[in-house]
Amino acid sequence: MSEQFPERIWGSRTNFLSRLASPFAATKLGSLVIRKLTPLDRKVLERTDGKYTVLGPIGAPVILVTTVGRKSGQPRTTPLLYVHDGDTLYIIGSNFGQAHHPAWTGNLLANPAAEVAIAGERIPVTATLVTDEDRKQAIFERFEETTEAYTAYRNRTARDLRIFALTR
Repeated sequence: MSEQFPERIWGSRTNFLSRLASPFAATKLGSLVIRKLTPLDRKVLERTDGKYTVLGPIGAPVILVTTVGRKSGQPRTTPLLYVHDGDTLYIIGSNFGQAHHPAWTGNLLANPAAEVAIAGERIPVTATLVTDEDRKQAIFERFEETTEAYTAYRNRTARDLRIFALTR
């Protein structure tokens, strides 16, 4: 068993703001608002090495994932919600339910070496695409516990949402 990932979630998933945010994020307008906040969130996460996020007050577990662009070869950094499982972090390529996979998933398929910023640390990781359908469903249910938006994202698109396991 490898070393456990740190965990730092600030805010609360049960406060009033959080209870409003989850159903809002499930709407197309909510998805648009979150997409527009992503560049700001990336800057906050980068400056704090993943300690703080724009979505922090609602208790959203967000990390920064840096991949290598499969075409450019340049680092590409994306803030993503994650599911923490001790020595494994899971991320999902929902892309807010859009018809195409997010670019970072293609980057990980081409080169599984990446880096995460979490709880003030930058940690090199290896990404593995989760392919077992039962395991994918169990992980997806954990994302749905985080926010009901994931149900809406899956229902909005016909594509299979890619889930990756990140390990040290």
